[in-house]
Amino acid sequence: MKKIQTLFLIVLAGCAHQSESVWDETSTAGNYLNKAKAFFWRPQTTESRQVRSEEDFMSVQEDEFIPLVTNETQVEPEEVVVAQPKIEPGAKASPVPGIRGFKTPAGSLAHVFQTVYFNTDDHILRSQEHYNTVARIISMMKKNPNLYVFIEGHCDERASEAYNLSLGTRRANFVRSTLIKQGVDKERIFTISYGKEMPFDTGHNRAAWAKNRRCEFKIYEKPTIVNR
Repeated sequence: MKKIQTLFLIVLAGCAHQSESVWDETSTAGNYLNKAKAFFWRPQTTESRQVRSEEDFMSVQEDEFIPLVTNETQVEPEEVVVAQPKIEPGAKASPVPGIRGFKTPAGSLAHVFQTVYFNTDDHILRSQEHYNTVARIISMMKKNPNLYVFIEGHCDERASEAYNLSLGTRRANFVRSTLIKQGVDKERIFTISYGKEMPFDTGHNRAAWAKNRRCEFKIYEKPTIVNR
């Protein structure tokens, strides 16, 4: 009997460890989201919340929504190995301000930090055009060590809040991982998921959904200290 109890505990521990990365990453995005509520520039119709269990994904799906298959709900290897930044924007003694201090790129930077888009229920970029955008961002970040970026993950209106918060997190983390793998300092790249709460297009059709499945970028350039 003792052997059976021991085996049961080992199985439970293994399951908890396997899913830990998924919920930790989503929880991080949820924490940022709660701090950022004050500056949402569009009215919110629903309350944001973190994904706390796998059951949160299991809501009634709307027409034409294709849910992730079971094995895709696990974080992919490349997403696991890239740690989140040690510094927290806006925290005491942090070198960068809170997310409200990050601005929409303007001028020549607007051409570099262009929005990238995703297919339905997908967190991986599939277009060469979008990878070209990422390459420009990598080059700019390497040339400007005082430049910091927030990557915002967004989704269309279909499926539940919790599901879309998680999907937005995966989209932002995929872009972040791509930047880091190409040599950008991970301490200068932050992510946040807004799920479906901040649509670019408020329409309820395919064209609107395509515009809303995206990652946008907000930037902050730390002032250079001049010694006199």
